[in-house]
Amino acid sequence: MVIGASWIWRDLERIKVPRIYSSAHEALAGQLRDGQTIAVGGFGLSGNPFDLIEVVRDSGVKNLTIVSNNMGVDGQGLGILLENNQVAKVIASYVGENKLFAQQFLDGQLEVEFTPQGTLAERLRAGGSGIPGFYTKTGVGTPIAEGKPHQIFDGETYILERGIVADIGLVHAHTSDRAGNLIYRYTARNFNPLVAQSGKFTVAEVEVISDDFIDPNIVVTPGIFVQGLVQSQPRVKPIEQRTVRPRLVAGESAQGGN
Repeated sequence: MVIGASWIWRDLERIKVPRIYSSAHEALAGQLRDGQTIAVGGFGLSGNPFDLIEVVRDSGVKNLTIVSNNMGVDGQGLGILLENNQVAKVIASYVGENKLFAQQFLDGQLEVEFTPQGTLAERLRAGGSGIPGFYTKTGVGTPIAEGKPHQIFDGETYILERGIVADIGLVHAHTSDRAGNLIYRYTARNFNPLVAQSGKFTVAEVEVISDDFIDPNIVVTPGIFVQGLVQSQPRVKPIEQRTVRPRLVAGESAQGGN
């Protein structure tokens, strides 16, 4: 028996689905301004929204606060925003392989708020869930805790961390449907779902935009968190550190002997 089917369809018609843009430039047109907080997905160079990052660079906006696990590497990913002197502050957990990031921080050119990786993930999730703050034991007794409210729960000391709500969220996903539901591949799932949730205006660049609805059982980011979609441009995906075993010469064993 179908109950209230006509009501369900009327409700679906009122749901605001994300707009599908023809290019990353179009997706961010009129959205970027000086001084914004922009959260960016990715882990190292995996799952970076490269097309959207390049649009931010090309826009020339300044004094940005970037929230991301790390800042890419020199000349790639978010590193291009540092090279263009567009970033005033970074909230991140890892300097990584970006020498310019480290140098600008040491020179006092760049304000950096280091945040433990799990805490950063939870700050993004909390902001996207409407939770203004939460208490955690991580960082107690370290410089991370300086200036933050402390509270004792069950005899243990915790510090208050604020949720993060970004003006703009930029993410990379593998597949979306036209309702904006997203799924990711492998390491790209790190931070991208949290960034998507934390942005007031989130744009997802995706490799495949499906005409069919994604199976709800495998949706990672529901479309309610996504305001714009754009198909990503084909490109060689960079590897931050390539680690491979030496190729064996015929007759050699894996231990290097014959």
